[in-house]
Amino acid sequence: MIDQAFIAAVRARVGDEGIVSDPLQLLTYECDGLPHLKQTPPLVCLPSSAEQIQEVVRLCHRHDVPFVARGHGSGLSGGAMPIAGGVLIGLARLNRVLDVDIPNRRVTVEPGVTNLEITRQVAPYGFYYAPDPSSQQVCSIGGNVAENSGGAHCLKYGFTVHHVLSVEAVLSNGDLVHLDSSIADASRSWMAFRSSPLKQPCIRTSRRRKRS
Repeated sequence: MIDQAFIAAVRARVGDEGIVSDPLQLLTYECDGLPHLKQTPPLVCLPSSAEQIQEVVRLCHRHDVPFVARGHGSGLSGGAMPIAGGVLIGLARLNRVLDVDIPNRRVTVEPGVTNLEITRQVAPYGFYYAPDPSSQQVCSIGGNVAENSGGAHCLKYGFTVHHVLSVEAVLSNGDLVHLDSSIADASRSWMAFRSSPLKQPCIRTSRRRKRS
């Protein structure tokens, strides 16, 4: 149950700027890009670090409060729609590019980084990030991974899951797990944790081919 004591506990972990509880402001988060499915959350949390995510999720686990993770809210499937009586955890503030490894064609980012920003980071070296769900300027890579987003390029290059090399995710009890392609049937393991807040997806980039 979300009461004033629970809200105060969340505020103590993310600060005043990391809490949205005003009824009018909460309407911003009642749906994603599928507007005919709506549920106004009683509380929105906007963490700015993986540690804050873990602490908030542990609170939810301890008090039996459901939660939903949200990227930039551009999805068309209702995947970021809040749960009645639950916390919405927005990950847009985790927007750093952590590592660009050109020799190995890898980019490690936080979940709030936009799809297009990955291409911007590697374009000077002749690479790009192939999966484009037709909203690459605004959609987050964390949301892409959670929803296995597709788009116009996917017939040729595959879906998001075919370009994810590893993921660090926070489980529903607050534990942090690392999943990568060395795990047997890693794609199925990744899908099993798709509802959890992501910490660090590591993405594979593609080399641009010169037109003859």
